[in-house]
Amino acid sequence: MDKIIDKLAWISIRDGKFLAVRSKGKELFYLPGGKREQGESDEQALVREIKEELSVDLELDSIKYAGTYSAQADGKASGVTVQLTCYFADFNGDLAADAEIEELRFIDSQDKAVCSLAALVVLDSLVEQQLIN
Repeated sequence: MDKIIDKLAWISIRDGKFLAVRSKGKELFYLPGGKREQGESDEQALVREIKEELSVDLELDSIKYAGTYSAQADGKASGVTVQLTCYFADFNGDLAADAEIEELRFIDSQDKAVCSLAALVVLDSLVEQQLIN
C-alpha cells in the first residue's frame, strides 16, 4: 500500500514569486508548513507551524484554501507521496528563518532546479493561474 504524508502548506506570493524554505542540511526548497497535531484544525496547525518556522503570525481570518497537490516525497521510497493542502494567508511580523529552517527565498519558474517535487507541482499550478512568473 502506498504511503501518503499529509501536510499543510502556506503559499505566500510577493512580486510574482512565492515563498519557499530550506531545512538545515537539505538542498531543496519546499513550501513552509507541516503536519497537524491531534485535534488541530488546518488553520490552527498552519498558524502554529508558520510561527515556529518563520516567526510570523498568520491572520486567521485571511486564510483561504488554495488547492491540494500531490507528488513523490523527496528522499523517500518510491510510492511515498506527499500531499500538500495549501492555503493563502496574510501575515504580521517580519519573515525570519527559525527552528529547522536554514534559508527562506522567494522563487519563481527560474528556480525549478532547487525545488522539491511537491514544490514544483505547486509552482506549475501557480504559473498556470498566472499568480507567479
